[in-house]
Amino acid sequence: MAQVYTDFSGLAALKARAREDQDAALDQVSRQFESLFLQMMLKSMRDASLGGGLMDSKQSEFYRDMYDKQIAVDMAQTHGIGLADVLKRQLGGGISAPYGGLSPEEYIGMPIQVSPSGKATPGAGESGAPREKAATMKFDGSPESFLDQLWPVAEEAAAKLDLAPEALLAQAALETGWGRHVMQQHQGDSSHNLFGIKADSRWQGDKVHVSTLEYRDGVALNTRANFRAYGSFEESFSDYVDFVQQNPRYRAALSKTADPEAYFSALQEAGYATDPAYADKIQRILDSEPMQRARQSVKEGATTI
Repeated sequence: MAQVYTDFSGLAALKARAREDQDAALDQVSRQFESLFLQMMLKSMRDASLGGGLMDSKQSEFYRDMYDKQIAVDMAQTHGIGLADVLKRQLGGGISAPYGGLSPEEYIGMPIQVSPSGKATPGAGESGAPREKAATMKFDGSPESFLDQLWPVAEEAAAKLDLAPEALLAQAALETGWGRHVMQQHQGDSSHNLFGIKADSRWQGDKVHVSTLEYRDGVALNTRANFRAYGSFEESFSDYVDFVQQNPRYRAALSKTADPEAYFSALQEAGYATDPAYADKIQRILDSEPMQRARQSVKEGATTI
């Protein structure tokens, strides 16, 4: 999907991608339609106003229209309003439990972009069968696919924090909508960033620049920021562990890892996320039916979740 609304070459690229990966193209087509709908909605809102300011002119209205169209493109590429998912279902694309099981209104404040689509491959269980390398994992949007593939990697990382693996997976599910919205590089490669960690001056690795919604003084604002990019999901888990262990502000949270609810509350209080409901949303995913089934499957020694 074009990053700028004036990029008409994006349609040609979309047609070419449709021949290679119909499911991925369907996702992008749905978002293109949502972008057009948002443009019309913004235009209708402008037209319904009682009039502009004293300094308004044809030129200012022209630039305002450009701004509205770009906002519509950015919104459709990131969190959207849920219309793209409805369109995708109607056009034949299966979507299961988007936004980490939360409503679109609740799923706010996270950096999100469309991740590459693909058929999930079950991970290794108690049988010891080789699991798919995390760098090549693709998720089909279902909680089962997400949990099945990432559970073994989450176990390794969570052990270093004395935290339950499902707690890390719940946080990653919230940040990425069960893997459907992992941030992408400009060229389309996955950033493998599962935890929304930003790339500040201390980060020397690859970066991805994307739109994100953040809370400032209780108000959600759309902004753009740099986030860390990794070569695999394993690197994302490993960096998350290093990030919270090496940052002094999270010491209180690390002392509460025996209780995931207390851990995420302390993490939020320390400023990990700007969303005031961040910890509550993670807890809801932890208590969700897919997570309960995953826990039970692990206890029973099932080979897949």
